[in-house]
Amino acid sequence: MSRRSIRIATRASNLAVWQAKWVRDQLLQQHPDIAIELVKMSTQGDRFLSAPLSEIGGKGWFVKELEAALYDGSADIAVHSMKDVPVNFPEGLMLAVICARGDPTDALVVREGLAARDLASLPQGGRVGTASLRRATQILATRPDLSTAPVRGNVETRLGKLDSGEFDAIVLASAGLERLGLAERITARLGPPEFVPAGGQGAVGIECRSDDVEVRQLLAALDDEVTSRCVRAERSVSRHLGGNCSVPLASHAIDAGGELSLTALVASLDGGKVLRAEGRGGDPEALGIAVAEDLLAAGAGPLLEEAMRLSEG
Repeated sequence: MSRRSIRIATRASNLAVWQAKWVRDQLLQQHPDIAIELVKMSTQGDRFLSAPLSEIGGKGWFVKELEAALYDGSADIAVHSMKDVPVNFPEGLMLAVICARGDPTDALVVREGLAARDLASLPQGGRVGTASLRRATQILATRPDLSTAPVRGNVETRLGKLDSGEFDAIVLASAGLERLGLAERITARLGPPEFVPAGGQGAVGIECRSDDVEVRQLLAALDDEVTSRCVRAERSVSRHLGGNCSVPLASHAIDAGGELSLTALVASLDGGKVLRAEGRGGDPEALGIAVAEDLLAAGAGPLLEEAMRLSEG
């Protein structure tokens, strides 16, 4: 390769920087002669913390500035948490690779001093913080007596709000806590089939300019085929349903002997109605569409429309 340097656009949070450094290290293993620079950026999603993502425009707020850096040439690639990446990319940009997935589950972190070890044992009427409608609705479906409230900011900020007594528990991604060396804070892991994660959760994706063939060749070795197929199926559900942070939508796929097994969920905002669909197949995109159609047939359309209406109103 003739290229001698590569610049990685990343959010400035500790977790995002960890992920960017992980990508850097993987690249250096494959291409030790390349100089790699991290370009740390603050995104709109990082700056506007007073409102839930569902009210400020959703996932795109975490990637727009990074994509602008790709457009203007100040960065060559952008590293994202796949659960934060919109399903459609702007013209001229593309998802080059999806790296091997970490733990896809959600983590329940209970405030010190409470004896609770899972959702079922939280105190009656307890207050749970979460930045996600998907998480909030599944919490309420399990424990309708609990109250949920938005908690945003980086991982350390959210843990600080918990420790100060603002919440009895918070829910965030297990992979993020593990990557920051905070796995000991996890009280319980909430995972499928009972608690379905966000599409792409636990996986890191790398975006680049679609015409930058050299960068795409450099990145190719970082793609994990199994993770890529699973995440493509999960994102296919969201794309077909028009899902974003404004709707309580979850999807998770696993490799089942070369075939994919996909579970998806749509819930009402109060958690009172939860619709699930499952499917198996070899084509990720086709499987995602089939499962999404099953959700629509079960009545997901009105739930999604209501969530969108409330978030816009």
